[in-house]
Amino acid sequence: MADSVGMADLRAEVVDPVVKGFALEEYRMLQFCNIVKTSAWTNKYQIETATELTGGTGSAIKGVPRLANFPYGEVTWTEAEGRLLKHGMDGVISWEDAKTSNIDVVARSLLRIARAVANSVDTAIWDALVAATTGTQATEAEWDNAVIANRNPIQDILNAQEIIALQNYDPYSGGWLLLNPEDFAHLIGNSNVRNSGQFYTADVTRNGRVGRLLGLNIIVSNVVAVDKAFVITPNCINWYEAKPLSTVLIEDPGIKYTVRGWQVGVPIVINPLGCCELTNTAV
Repeated sequence: MADSVGMADLRAEVVDPVVKGFALEEYRMLQFCNIVKTSAWTNKYQIETATELTGGTGSAIKGVPRLANFPYGEVTWTEAEGRLLKHGMDGVISWEDAKTSNIDVVARSLLRIARAVANSVDTAIWDALVAATTGTQATEAEWDNAVIANRNPIQDILNAQEIIALQNYDPYSGGWLLLNPEDFAHLIGNSNVRNSGQFYTADVTRNGRVGRLLGLNIIVSNVVAVDKAFVITPNCINWYEAKPLSTVLIEDPGIKYTVRGWQVGVPIVINPLGCCELTNTAV
């Protein structure tokens, strides 16, 4: 037991950055969210109407007569709110396992706790997107359709971008395409994508980011449902964060060590018209 305190002190120095380091590599969905710090449990926000302002009937913006008053335009918002949620997990390691195991059970516990918290946050962001997004577009055919000639993912994604552009958002630069690994394989395996550099460019894989297509950064994650994809423009979703990923090592001398990781926040889609859900439902 002479080295128990020393070992705990050593781990106390490294546990927080180690868990965070693991988790930062696992986060997929958080990277396209705007991080908003908050100290409020309930966070209210305003959804701005996307329709362009007009002068109204008989009061056009174009052709204002001399000495006439300008037409009046009024921006409108809809108030909504979201409540914070806590994401957390404990890893309990016996003193015997920490001291005598053939594998590094502490490191494995750190990894799995980090992944669990990151996955929970990513799932919450995905669920928020599905619940809030109103724009949808069915594909012309499944991307793995038995008739190869019917597969047309490029046009399907362009159709989703068109829906967003018609709402006065820009989906052609700096946006995101969210895919499940299965649908990503069908997309990149399509000959139109695979053989045309103008459509697809490869990047170094990082946090699930695997390339760009039609101006969109591609993110691959298992939290994305199979046969669905999302096109998202920048600044569509906020992550209201009361507590970033944090960890603590709790020692019960001679008995166990507890590694705890947690994060508190809520994802809120503030511009739902800037997103479009692409469903692989057409036959």
